[in-house]
Amino acid sequence: MKRILVTGAFGLVGSDLVPELQKKFGPDSVVALARETVSSDFKGILEKGDVRDSKLMADLVKKHDIGEIYHLAGLLSAGGEKQPDLAWEINVDGLKHVLDLAKEHQLKVFWPSSIAAFGPSTPKQNVPQHTSLEPTTMYGVTKVTGELLCQYYFEKYGVDVRSLRYPGLNGYKAKPGDGTTEYAIHIFYGLVKDNYYECFLQADARLPMMYMDDAIKGTLALMAAPSEKITIRTSYNFAAISFTPEELYQEILKFAPDFKVEFKPDSRQKIAEGWPQTIDDSSARNDWGWKHEFDLPKMTQALYEGIKQKIN
Repeated sequence: MKRILVTGAFGLVGSDLVPELQKKFGPDSVVALARETVSSDFKGILEKGDVRDSKLMADLVKKHDIGEIYHLAGLLSAGGEKQPDLAWEINVDGLKHVLDLAKEHQLKVFWPSSIAAFGPSTPKQNVPQHTSLEPTTMYGVTKVTGELLCQYYFEKYGVDVRSLRYPGLNGYKAKPGDGTTEYAIHIFYGLVKDNYYECFLQADARLPMMYMDDAIKGTLALMAAPSEKITIRTSYNFAAISFTPEELYQEILKFAPDFKVEFKPDSRQKIAEGWPQTIDDSSARNDWGWKHEFDLPKMTQALYEGIKQKIN
């Protein structure tokens, strides 16, 4: 069996996806690629390097006889605003290297897009699959560019590339970053460490969200679906739950009544205001049977238990 390469293997998604791939296909079937961050307890095939290095990527495909790539490496929304040139290099140039390799070696590719592909002109409620994509962040610009690249490589060269527009993803295995939706992870660190959290979004900033277990399950289901079932080659709308920081806070108060949150919005609030509140993902549900399992209470309990255990 050909091996699977995962870039960004120890980021928010990779930290959960790599163990699931190892469980499903065997530890020797998965190659984890990281540039700097590596989990201290990782067991498996590890490579260090940068996805912007096209020669390195080509060498890895040949060295490990790669058949599939989960290309997760990327600079997120807040980081992309701080370093827009770097965001383009990693998010767009890195993806093109992967697509070129897929064309040459007949590789199957997964690449994550994001709700950041949407913008102020996108409907706020029940965003349809085909809609206005006019993002106002460099992260969003790179995601729209990536979606069109994926579709182009499928239509022009027959590359089997598949994608999901991830909502805010909430997991506890990776260290949280500075993404706009990641307040929903940071809040639990504040709860466990200090019984206090200062939220960088407004209390009523409703955004589409998803617990990481659902995201991993949906990603693997998409990649396992027969090619003829895949009707979207840009990126599928992908949704589960939508909530505000206040609603998450109220859910936490049910088991931590002394927990204190203050809302002090920063520049990420403006990013959030450009994104929709709810997503219509009926294409994913109809095409390949997507269905989420975690609602807000179930996600809240899972994140609290996971982060409490991780810290302690």
